[in-house]
Amino acid sequence: MAPTSPSVYARRGVVCTSHPLAASAGLRILQAGGNAADAAIATAACLPVLEPCSNGLGSDAFALIWDGTTLHGLNGSGRAPAAASADALRERGLTEVPLFGWDAVTVPGMVRAWADVHARFGRLPFADVLAPAIEYAEQGAPVPPMVAWGWGRGVRAAEDRLAAQPDPACAHFAALFGPAPEVGELRAFPAMAATLRAIADSHGEDFYSGDLATRIVAFAEQTGGLLAASDLADHRSQWVEPISARYRDHEVWEIPPNGQGIAALLALTILDGLPAEQVADWHVQVEAVKLALADTHAVVADPDVVDVPAAELLSAAHADRRRALIGDVAVAPDPVDPRASDTVYLCATDDDGMMVSFIQSNFHGFGSQVVVPDTGISLQNRGSGFSLVPGHPNELAGGKRPFHTIIPGFLARGGEAVGPYGVMGGHMQAQGHVQVALHTVDGRLDPQAALDRPRWFWDAATGRVLVEDRADPAVVASLRERGHDVAIAEHPAVFGRGQAIWRTAGGYVAGSESRADGVPMGW
Repeated sequence: MAPTSPSVYARRGVVCTSHPLAASAGLRILQAGGNAADAAIATAACLPVLEPCSNGLGSDAFALIWDGTTLHGLNGSGRAPAAASADALRERGLTEVPLFGWDAVTVPGMVRAWADVHARFGRLPFADVLAPAIEYAEQGAPVPPMVAWGWGRGVRAAEDRLAAQPDPACAHFAALFGPAPEVGELRAFPAMAATLRAIADSHGEDFYSGDLATRIVAFAEQTGGLLAASDLADHRSQWVEPISARYRDHEVWEIPPNGQGIAALLALTILDGLPAEQVADWHVQVEAVKLALADTHAVVADPDVVDVPAAELLSAAHADRRRALIGDVAVAPDPVDPRASDTVYLCATDDDGMMVSFIQSNFHGFGSQVVVPDTGISLQNRGSGFSLVPGHPNELAGGKRPFHTIIPGFLARGGEAVGPYGVMGGHMQAQGHVQVALHTVDGRLDPQAALDRPRWFWDAATGRVLVEDRADPAVVASLRERGHDVAIAEHPAVFGRGQAIWRTAGGYVAGSESRADGVPMGW
């Protein structure tokens, strides 16, 4: 898939995401006097309506926000229900947390994240910011090609699973999302519109302590879920200090654990000690990422519950030790679980210099496939990110947050903001962050060109390196000669779908990669 358009240049602000109508909603908010935080929330609120196969009203979210002088981080991930336990699942003979049903559901954090970002940084009334999403839900919107592909894939998978294994918690899935739409087909969600209106009118509180919360908990009680009223009422987003690593003369910023952003930083720290011509070798990049992901999955969990050695992971001494393991042939670190992820990423900037990097996700497909009837609320399956290995730092426990794959990124240079960026897609996210950073810093490419460069993805479950069909044949041959199991990916979705906005002397330059439906919207 070749690049389809140049980067977009704009003076006053830009909104980028994987769906053009969501980006246009954010642009409308900017033009109505809102700031980048308002635009990001408006865009985020549209995406459960426009791209429900990737996120829902029961998702989690993370954000990095540059306010003009300081970078702020928000962790909007939810915790396991207080009644959840690894022992209970192991007693049922399970060795891993299921992907579907109530076992996979943690407290949805996304709606609270919208409200908390708005309370701290928003300018327009919350109801005005959510108005475009309500409009799309009520009146419908046509489905673009990549969303239609993901929607169809998710619906077919759910139909097959539920036909073989009926689950009362998932009995309302088909009524909300089926049948899969054709490209260009108009889809509306009246129940979701009513829920969004309740969220807008209550600044999100109805979802956690009002009528919506009551309906979520009642459905859990009826269908075997552990989610309780106190789990929802007690949920809070957490403002966190972002973490960073240097690469050349730039700094890459990420949300700290319980997410995998630290893997991208560790990989870049390893690569920073090598000359640019060596780093350009895909073999070297793959080996650095493999080492970083192996370390991340060994120790990263909820830092409120276990001690996560983030400083040690990013230390020069640790990077030196890991870098020394990169040789001329492929090595096989301990495998990790690269489950497919369905996620949306967005970024927004304004003419006051505020920049927002925001990501929200179901995790896998349509999430847990648990749909609360008559609400349009589909719940994520982030609980499947827990481990059931006794004693593992990420072992499931009540009130604990799971390991998260979704990560917003941010690039700076000499302490000055360059801009927000992200690449969605499970364990591709850390790998995509590394590759886009390399193309930007070493390759000196603009956002669109950096996003559209051919990519590789290390599939830790199989040890295979997937590459795009447009990758240089000589590069692919070199990987094989050096011991990598290489395959051409069947679909570009495996390589993520990213966006980026960089600040320029005259405003901003933005890209939204050709693997998705989105285009940057600027003014």
